Amino acid sequence: MERYPQLVVDLAHARENVENLVKRCADRGVRMTGVIKVTNGLPEMCQAYYDGGCRTLASSRIEHLKSLKEKGIGEEFELLRIPMMSEIPDVIKYADISLNSDGSVLEALNAEALRQGKVHRVILMVEVGDLREGYWDREELLRDALKVENDFDGLYLEGVGMNVGCYGSVLPTFENMQDLVDAAEMIEASIGRKLDTISGGGTSSLMRIFDGDIPERINELRVGGEPLAAYTLKNVYGYPMEWQHEDVIRLRMEVLEVRRKPSHPIGELAVDAFGHSNTYEDRGERLRAILGGGRLDYGEPQDIPNGNPGIEILGASSDHTIIDLEDCPIEYKPGDFIEFRIKYTQLMYLTLNPLTHIKYIE
Repeated sequence: MERYPQLVVDLAHARENVENLVKRCADRGVRMTGVIKVTNGLPEMCQAYYDGGCRTLASSRIEHLKSLKEKGIGEEFELLRIPMMSEIPDVIKYADISLNSDGSVLEALNAEALRQGKVHRVILMVEVGDLREGYWDREELLRDALKVENDFDGLYLEGVGMNVGCYGSVLPTFENMQDLVDAAEMIEASIGRKLDTISGGGTSSLMRIFDGDIPERINELRVGGEPLAAYTLKNVYGYPMEWQHEDVIRLRMEVLEVRRKPSHPIGELAVDAFGHSNTYEDRGERLRAILGGGRLDYGEPQDIPNGNPGIEILGASSDHTIIDLEDCPIEYKPGDFIEFRIKYTQLMYLTLNPLTHIKYIE
């Protein structure tokens, strides 16, 4: 029996989307690392990244890397979130590469790598303006790079990386990517060799691939939800993505109630269950429905990219989504389901929620 809320995942389309992005990156001399944190490390979706051509799989959560390593999915594993001191032993055990921005953490990684008899590869993050992780002072960056290169036998200086768009909303540009390249070349001049990796950011940096103006030395991007929840590049930044499947993952919710009701709440108003003060438009009586699924499942209802003709998402409580069906050409009844596209945010919440039912199709 089908259960809801349900994610329907087309694995064949997922693989094709990954393959297309891997090829477009490779045409510019860039390898694509598959970021699987947005799927909560679910093995079927991680396999799609690997089968689509991502040899390195990455996550901010060490638990995901541990699971993939135990299941034999992927060739090498990268920890995206700068390591916590409390997880250093597991970082060395389960991650081949980690992103770093602190000298004391590098010292701890080195000591643990020596204890485990391993050489751990590190990418030093460079702050280029988004103000999340990364060295802002280039002298400090160079000092720690030289320590890794010359003094830390348990570490290998893999390269440098940058992040934009995740906190400070900064766009990836030729200029801030070139800033990263300049930092890499400063280090290379001091250590006397080329760095293996110059990692130019995440999914948003694909814009530089598509526009053909990515700096030559950038040779890796860390790409996450776009192949599965295709939305941002087309709908936010306006890139033609006709080659990309937009139906890889769909959210199905079951109809619980269909009834005509007033469109404005009756009585004295305060705040909703989440402490929000809301405004409501009085449009008279309207045909409304309640769906089984709410903020507990997918986050904020206004973030769902609703493409259903005549259906308007009005809001949600923890477990219910309220929609307007007045102009919908389809007659729904309890027991039917309504399907929605999702984007990064909903994919992250829904795959993390153990109550989400997932149906894989090929």
